[in-house]
Amino acid sequence: MAGKDRNKGKQQRGRGGAEAVVGQVDGGRAELEPDRERAEAWTLLIDGAPQSHVDLADPGYLDFAYQRRIGHLIDLVAPDRQPLNVVHLGGGAFTLARYTAASRPRSTQQIVEIDAALVAFVREHLPLDPQARVRVRAVDARAGLAKVPDGWADLVIADVFSGARTPAHLTSVEFLDDVRRVLAPTGWYVANLADGPPLTHLRSQIATAASRFAELALAADPVVWRGKRFGNAVLVAADRALPVADFTRRVASDPHPGRVEHGRALADFAGGAAPVADASAVASPQPPPSVFR
Repeated sequence: MAGKDRNKGKQQRGRGGAEAVVGQVDGGRAELEPDRERAEAWTLLIDGAPQSHVDLADPGYLDFAYQRRIGHLIDLVAPDRQPLNVVHLGGGAFTLARYTAASRPRSTQQIVEIDAALVAFVREHLPLDPQARVRVRAVDARAGLAKVPDGWADLVIADVFSGARTPAHLTSVEFLDDVRRVLAPTGWYVANLADGPPLTHLRSQIATAASRFAELALAADPVVWRGKRFGNAVLVAADRALPVADFTRRVASDPHPGRVEHGRALADFAGGAAPVADASAVASPQPPPSVFR
């Protein structure tokens, strides 16, 4: 099925008696699963893998741990309520763009999401606030980034997954060179990374970011840090001092507390890993099936 019909949602009975919405998108089977505890909240899944959670009635609510950690960074990058210019690489349910619009009115945002059918599916069933200054481009992340003017962004947030893996071309120093071009001198790069034992991908991504930025910090669950479980880690990189103490406190006080490392401890964790170039880049590892059970 092609075109408009491809994005049309089909209703099916979800958990707790609510109606789930399913449809076919370029990346596979999309499902919006209703939240049993929040009347206007939904989880977006692609082929059974949770992608994002959004509460239309309260866009300031972030349910997923990694999204809460990115939300902390959106809060810390500039004084409260100050508008930002933000590039979101990866759209999902537009959760972080909605959060930014709610917490920092008059922000200008660009979402770059390659899956045009997913964009249409989300727009239909989880519409954006028409007052929010959010532009959505249905193109590849690097192609969309290439169209952003030099020095425009206060934040570039990378949360890109093809299925459950970050594409190889979004893991390299060449990719980060274009991120740096787009960022203002005081801007931050934030990335959602996923890895499991022995954390080879995570270490290489730390080394890659360290080759291009002066300051780094990484937040993850303690079990992920110890290499005991596959999970998400949130990386922030900049050419100015990061508010590590504030970020650490916020992450530690989350419903699912995490740990933040930076400086020498983070460099030691990377363990001499080499930066990744386009020529040798590979996608992030496939998570084990147990992650989504």
